[in-house]
This record gives sequence, structure tokens and C-alpha cells, in this order.
Amino acid sequence: MDLDLSLDSASLTASLVDVRSVSGEEDALASLIEAALADLPHLSVHRDGNTVVARTTLGRRQRVIVAGHIDTVPVAGNLPSRREANLLYGCGSCDMKAGVAVALRLAARLTAPAQDVTWVFYDCEEVEAERNGLLRLSRNSPGLLTGDMAVLMEPTSGVIEGGCQGTLRAEVATHGKRAHSARYWMGQNAIHGAAGILELLRSYEPRRPDVDGLVYREGLNAVGISGGVAGNVVPDECVVTVNFRFAPDRSVEQAIGHVREVFADYDVAITDSAQGARPGLGDPAAAALLAAVGGEPRAKLGWTDVARFAALGMPAVNYGPGDPELAHSPDEHVDVAQIADCEAKMADWLSA
Repeated sequence: MDLDLSLDSASLTASLVDVRSVSGEEDALASLIEAALADLPHLSVHRDGNTVVARTTLGRRQRVIVAGHIDTVPVAGNLPSRREANLLYGCGSCDMKAGVAVALRLAARLTAPAQDVTWVFYDCEEVEAERNGLLRLSRNSPGLLTGDMAVLMEPTSGVIEGGCQGTLRAEVATHGKRAHSARYWMGQNAIHGAAGILELLRSYEPRRPDVDGLVYREGLNAVGISGGVAGNVVPDECVVTVNFRFAPDRSVEQAIGHVREVFADYDVAITDSAQGARPGLGDPAAAALLAAVGGEPRAKLGWTDVARFAALGMPAVNYGPGDPELAHSPDEHVDVAQIADCEAKMADWLSA
């Protein structure tokens, strides 16, 4: 099949959804996108693995990057796509093939935008950071990610979401002494000792800081627990895995220090971390997008690749069709009217 970029945005979204592209399996979809964009004379196209980049080179004063990931979480019996009235169902419909469809439509339509545009369609966003296509592209061809502002087409229900939270995972451990469970008094049960960790989490009061006019909500939660040796042994270790989602006014180092302070009486090992990104809405280009979109911006509660663009020194926002609360669910769907509205507003902004 070929991708027909002249289709309306809802039909193009359905076509994208129907091409399975679970993380690590994006080759077929990346090839279709590459072929469709290569036919457009106003774009130069570059491919890095399963990431496809298309650029205008009009010599405009500013360059905007518009990016969207083409991978999905594992299919949950929700392929192929189906349409019910104004709702389009299917794996990745919301997160984020509707946004990708908008970007592809605009890449084809806008032959002479007011700003030069770099369109990035990348792989492996839904898995561990080292496989992320944007990260790989920033290492292999950093010049392709040079710009004055970035828009990540993440699902935001058609509202500008500024910045993103940082995130870290830590393993908090308790230690005890092994013993036969029939003579438990000779040991010390590390699983029982984890009650103190769980109580700290239960009673934790997260901050809700205002960062550049947007309110972020932090959270510290247990996301896993492991322990036990055998059915007749008092365990000598228990590990609670915690996830800290922190506002972008904290650095990773400050977030790590806070977690260690909360669990000062326990062994803490940091296993993963990623810096957040400040909203960046004070930038003139971001302000112009906000004016075109309208509505009240809000903080992004979660980590997204806007943090990668922030690390490259450019402001970035999240904006796209789809309710983020439906992402990754078997019932994932998107309102087709929201896809068209997002396309229209992005076209107005890029043409102004």
C-alpha cells in the first residue's frame, strides 16, 4: 500500500493505525512515510533507522520542529481501526497516530510556510530511552534537530500543554536476617520491615508548584515490590520500587536528593532518571502558537520528548488531538473533529 497524504485527516489516521508499528517494528510504517514525503519536491528527506525527517529550506528567519512518534504500545485486540460515528478506534489512534496524520497532512499541504519547518517522525518512544529515535538522531545528525522552537504532537485534547515533569525510579530496600519460618524469632523479616517504606509513601504530601504560570503536581508512588526466598524462609531483603514525578523547577540532582531525604533510614539505589522541561510559553513563537490555538494552557503531567528539545536549548510544547487518558488502553480512540481542528490551527500558525 501507499500512504495517500491527500486523504482527510481522519482517513489518513485510520490508514496509519492499520499499519502495525509496535515499538521495534516500525520499519513498514517508516518506509511508507519516507516514500510519501520523498515525492514532495518542496521537502528534503533524511532517514535514520526508522526515523524519517523532512525539511523545508526556504531561508526563513525561524525554523520550527514538529515531531511525532510512529510507534505504539503492544496491540490489545484493537486492530484494525474502526469508525463509530465521530470516534476512530484502534491501537495508537490517540497516542499518537492522529498527531502524526496532522503533521503529514501539513507537510504535504504547506509548500511555502511562513517559517521553515522540520518534520520528524521517529521510532521507539514507548520503550526505554536508549532506543528512542530522537535521541539517536540527536547523536547521529544533530544538525537536523536545529531550530527555534519545537511542537510535539502528543495527545493533549487539543490544548497547549507546557513543558513536562521529570521522572526517576529508585529501589528502596529493607534488610533483615534469614531464618526458618518455623523459628521466625531467630530471624528478622525484611518484608515486614517494608511497612515503614509504605507508610512514608502513604503519608507523603506532594508539592503543587507554580512554574512559569503553570501548576504541576508532583507524585511519589510505589510501582513494584519484591522479596522472599522460599515458602519456608524468613526473607532477609525486600525492595520497593518507587517512581517520583517531579516538577520542572527541580533538577534531576535535586529530585534524587529529595528521594534520599524521604527514605533517609533505608538503602536507596537510583535506577533511572530523566530531566523535565519548563513550559517555555514566554517565547514569541510559543506565544503565537498559543494565540492560534486559544484556550488556557496547562502543565504536562508526565514526561515527554519536549525535555529532549529543552536540553537542546529550544522551547517546546505539547499539542495534539486525542485525550491522553485514553492512551495505551484497549479502548483507545480519538474524536475525528479534534484531528481536523488541530490541523486547521497548526496550519494557521505555520502560515501566519
